[in-house]
Amino acid sequence: MAYTVEVADLTKSYGATEVLRGVDLTIPAGTVHGMLGANGAGKTTLVRILATLIGYDGGTARVAGHDVARDARAVRGAVSLTGQYAAVDEVLTTRENLTMVARLRRLSGAASAARTDELISRFDLGAIADRRATTYSGGQRRRLDLAMSMVVPPTLLFLDEPTTGLDPRSRDQVWATVRELADTGVTVLLTTQYLEEADQLADRISVLDGGRIVAEGTPEELKTQVAGEVVRLTYGDTAAYEAALATLRTPEVTADRVLLTVDVPTDGSPESLRRLLDSLAVAGASPRRVGMHAPSLDDVFLTLTNPKQEALR
Repeated sequence: MAYTVEVADLTKSYGATEVLRGVDLTIPAGTVHGMLGANGAGKTTLVRILATLIGYDGGTARVAGHDVARDARAVRGAVSLTGQYAAVDEVLTTRENLTMVARLRRLSGAASAARTDELISRFDLGAIADRRATTYSGGQRRRLDLAMSMVVPPTLLFLDEPTTGLDPRSRDQVWATVRELADTGVTVLLTTQYLEEADQLADRISVLDGGRIVAEGTPEELKTQVAGEVVRLTYGDTAAYEAALATLRTPEVTADRVLLTVDVPTDGSPESLRRLLDSLAVAGASPRRVGMHAPSLDDVFLTLTNPKQEALR
């Protein structure tokens, strides 16, 4: 398997503060990799190292086959960075912004015009192609920003909080664009605190905490690392609720006396649900409502980045 990013035992300190403490990471080519972590976890430092913006203290880092420390120029030619806020020139139009970037990347006049037209079509920017950026919505600005990063298609695209401040429709459009980029072979490293975004976009996710990657896998694999699926029983009166607690009193069962809910771990099979409801009926503790709750990335994040805090349900 070809890897766009290969990091081994990477360390970085600022004075006495260890920011990265032996990070290992590989990202297959043409995939979207999510990097989750609380503020101060080391996400930004890792991205800045991979983008050759800062150095590191120990370990190794390779991007697109190039050593980040020894071949920084080649790495810079293989990457593009789209930050949290769209970096477009406010006084220029979409067409002018794209042409400017193309010329800065040393495309000829004819090649710049052709690439600009191609990107306007690909990113659905025709309606604003000749309007100044000051008139754009957040979603339009973000799509233009992504288009500018693709004037010369990178091997690796860094995306930092790509949908910050966008409405749901614009967010969905940006998500669709990111998926299309990955489908064309671009590798995407996504840093975000929007867990739904990582769940929707990422093929694999790494959770960074305290300068170390504490978990990695597909979204579904990570969800299996926290408390599994539960049956949520909701009661309409205290008597039935108390009867249920008496029947189901085990350490795995959790309850909320204010909401009158009881969460019971389950393997999700119809047979286990049937046995549970039958036992409650015999005890006179049938619930008013029954629901299923699967673990989310929120549960994963809270559990892995703060082990003392119980995952919220």
